[in-house]
Amino acid sequence: MSWATILTPLTGAQSDKAILEAGAALAAPFGAELRAAHAPADAADLMPWMGEGFMGGVQMAALESLKEAAQAGEAAASASFAAVGYAKKSFRSLASPVWSSLCMEARLADVVVFGPEPACGKGALVEAFQQILMEERRPVLVARRKPDPQAPVAVAWDGGREASRAARAAIPWLQKAAEVTVLAAPQATPRDFQPERLVEHLAERGVKTKLKLLTVSNDAGQAILENALALGAGMLVAGAFGHPRFQQFIFGGATRTLMQSEDGPSLFLSH
Repeated sequence: MSWATILTPLTGAQSDKAILEAGAALAAPFGAELRAAHAPADAADLMPWMGEGFMGGVQMAALESLKEAAQAGEAAASASFAAVGYAKKSFRSLASPVWSSLCMEARLADVVVFGPEPACGKGALVEAFQQILMEERRPVLVARRKPDPQAPVAVAWDGGREASRAARAAIPWLQKAAEVTVLAAPQATPRDFQPERLVEHLAERGVKTKLKLLTVSNDAGQAILENALALGAGMLVAGAFGHPRFQQFIFGGATRTLMQSEDGPSLFLSH
């Protein structure tokens, strides 16, 4: 297994540089293409409040301002892209409808790389992050640091569909990793699962894996995060939102704990 395309959505912000560097580091071990997509603010998003068939001075000024911001953002994103020292790369600026175009790019990528802000509900790419992860169900990397195949990797496992998708999608990176540890908290879920089965599954695919069972019955997310940090993991592979999002919003949940941690490892997520 391998990855051929790594997608990095850009906005023209200062954070683009770190996202591009993370994308390049993720692509390099596979000789994959680093595909950067500038996602500007979309004029189509202004149409609902402009009023059908009416273009006044305020609306025209808003459109012109948006156009200028998009041009400035594209120039900044292009400059950050040019500064990345990775040969196999491509850049494009998306046209309206921007979010639809970005979702199409995500469908044709193996992994989509975001910075930590969208996962915490901040910045211009929040909606895109949620759409690509939850609706498009594409694997995403929340890059808190530059990926390093020599760094340990932790895999959160509860036997669920989301965790299964994440583990299977991450196999190319796990095969490169120097050390992989499966973290499982059987008492934290009513689901009957055998963590050893995942270890066997990964071993059959050339991934040497250790298993660590966590003796917690609640707040599995915090226990997984603490153990991943103790392992020195550079990346944590996990299923995202194994429970309905409304329930997660009201009661919290493992995904929310992992995404809102500021000092945790990078997150490789799949829903």
